[in-house]
Amino acid sequence: QLQLVESGGGLVQPGGSLRLSCAASGFTADYYAIGWFRQAPGKEREGVSCISSSGGSTDYADSVKGRFTISRDNAVNTVYLQMNSLQPEDTAVYYCAADTSQDRLWLAQDADYWGQGTQVTVSS
Repeated sequence: QLQLVESGGGLVQPGGSLRLSCAASGFTADYYAIGWFRQAPGKEREGVSCISSSGGSTDYADSVKGRFTISRDNAVNTVYLQMNSLQPEDTAVYYCAADTSQDRLWLAQDADYWGQGTQVTVSS
C-alpha cells in the first residue's frame, strides 16, 4: 500500500521560502500522479499544484503561479513543492496525495492516498 509522508513545513516570514517534500513508499514511483493540497482553518481543502507520473506535466492554482514550483525525483520516490515569496494567505496545512488511476490529480475527491499533512505558517 502506498504511503506518503510530507515534511518541510514550518514558520516563515512573509517573502520567505520553504520546500515541502512528499516521500512515497510501498509503490513504484513512476506510476502515480501527485497533487499538493492545502487547507486553512475554516476553509475547504484546495488544490495547489499537481504533477504527472513522469513529471512532464504540471499545473498550478492561480494564487501560486509564479511563486510555487512542483517537481519530482522518481529515483528517490519524492515530490517537492518549492514555495517562494510566501504570504500570510499561504498559511495552511499542506497535504500531498496520490492518484493511481489517472495521470493528473487536481480534485481532492480523486485522491487514492493522502499524507498526514505539514503545517506552513507565514507570519512576521
